[in-house]
Amino acid sequence: MAAELEGRETGDGRTVYVDRGETERGAQGPFFVVFVTEDRETRWGYFCGNCDSLDTAMDTMGRIQCNVCGNIRKPDEWDAAHE
Repeated sequence: MAAELEGRETGDGRTVYVDRGETERGAQGPFFVVFVTEDRETRWGYFCGNCDSLDTAMDTMGRIQCNVCGNIRKPDEWDAAHE
């Protein structure tokens, strides 16, 4: 059974839906997957579980970073050359 979605308002007044059952590990706390609608059809981004912020970014290597607290998930194919 899928986790219940939690509605959150974005900075521009839209509602997006946080799925606390679908996570990515961050250095300071988990990142939760966020969807555009309750049907989980389209991903919107990530919600930082460390500071409860929707202000996150992902780069082309899969690194997720919270722009508020600095919580980070390392890239999928990380090695010292990526630093």
